Amino acid sequence: MRHLARLADYCSITNMHTKNLAIVWAPNLLRSKQIESACFSGTAAFMEVRIQSVVVEFILNHVDVLFSSKLSSVIRDGAGEPL
Repeated sequence: MRHLARLADYCSITNMHTKNLAIVWAPNLLRSKQIESACFSGTAAFMEVRIQSVVVEFILNHVDVLFSSKLSSVIRDGAGEPL
């Protein structure tokens, strides 16, 4: 994810900003067997992929916070403790 976020830093050159990267990578990063199965119609599959791309875009826009060592240690050390 950090690599994709770094790629977004060059969006002025590549036109691959976080939204474009999310659209391309979301189906691979958040793969869903339900979408791949025959039970999803075209519209339902499109909506599911749209949700996936929004999630990936959010992650890319907040990669420094979500994947920081400080946050990881807070989660690990404070798991289950009330805020």
